[in-house]
Amino acid sequence: MSLVTRVRLSRFWPMLWKEFVQMRRDRLTLGMMTMLPAVQLMLFGYAIQTDVRHLPTVVLDESRTADSRRLIGVIANTGNFQIVGEVASREALRAEIMASRASAALVIPPDYARDLRAGRTATAQMIVDAADPQSSSAAMSGAQLAAAALATQIVTERAALVPPLEMRVRPWFNPAQRSAIFIVPGVIGVLLTITLTLITSTAIVRERERGTLEQLVVTPIGKTSLMLGKLVPFMLVGYVQMTVVLGLGKLIFRIPTEGSIPMLYLLALPFMFASLGVGLLISTVARSQAQAMQLSFFFMLPNILLSGYIFPRVAMPEPAQWIGLVLPLTYFLKVLRGILLKGVVFTDVWQPTVSMIVIATVLLAVSVRRFRKTIE
Repeated sequence: MSLVTRVRLSRFWPMLWKEFVQMRRDRLTLGMMTMLPAVQLMLFGYAIQTDVRHLPTVVLDESRTADSRRLIGVIANTGNFQIVGEVASREALRAEIMASRASAALVIPPDYARDLRAGRTATAQMIVDAADPQSSSAAMSGAQLAAAALATQIVTERAALVPPLEMRVRPWFNPAQRSAIFIVPGVIGVLLTITLTLITSTAIVRERERGTLEQLVVTPIGKTSLMLGKLVPFMLVGYVQMTVVLGLGKLIFRIPTEGSIPMLYLLALPFMFASLGVGLLISTVARSQAQAMQLSFFFMLPNILLSGYIFPRVAMPEPAQWIGLVLPLTYFLKVLRGILLKGVVFTDVWQPTVSMIVIATVLLAVSVRRFRKTIE
């Protein structure tokens, strides 16, 4: 008797066959089981890179000479920096970094070329946004290596006796480059994502499985009131989580709070609505709590890895950066770190705020429409 025949005649064969049939019918779960490893492979192997390149950089060239332009060219050719524009003053330079439009700034003083030609050591300054220690480390080392390479060229050309060039690197917002200052504020966004997406989706699906959601539908309350009653408690839980993380971060990790905490709580609202919209949308697709959890993790994985929470987005390939542009956590991290670490005002973070509002509006509109169809 062959092995296949023995297996088919065994007692566990009917149960085994039943499970395979059930798995084939549950195409959503089967698809997620096969797609999730592929997505993880792509995220970890292709999109997640720690080699930070092409940091957006502005230039304040107060020398405006051939020598200063040569230094700018050497800095740009390293690949660590991408010159995105010039500024006319220190105030404009600070505004670019505060608004996260630039991560570094090259400052060339007026006497740079004069010192070079007189045989004195010329100085230049590289200001780096050190709120992200990984990106700032790459920027500081890249600037110093570029200056050393140019200095070697000048020594060869002019037979200078003193070091012709000194690059002074100045990190802003996190001079000690502590990782906790970068990571802990992002924990707020991750916790809100988990709470408002995973718990919301599973809670609504659980109500549908038990039949209590249909019981609520027939009560004399509107569907909008029903949805608000289901979702608002999770927002209150989210604000409690924010308060706990901010308090413990300040007490244990000494996380600075340079900006307005009330503004942070206010700007967290569109992010919460966006996360609730995702949870509500998942609840209209999933037919069981297991599916809701799988779909939630399917969303949270790229949301965390491609948003800049751990890995710098500037180090990711362009397709991964495009995906990050549709994730609400990408913009909320800019608001979080900007307010807590840089002390920005609303004019500095209005763009990510508008992006969160647009994403939240689209998600909630689609989710509410699908949710109403599923309960009617």
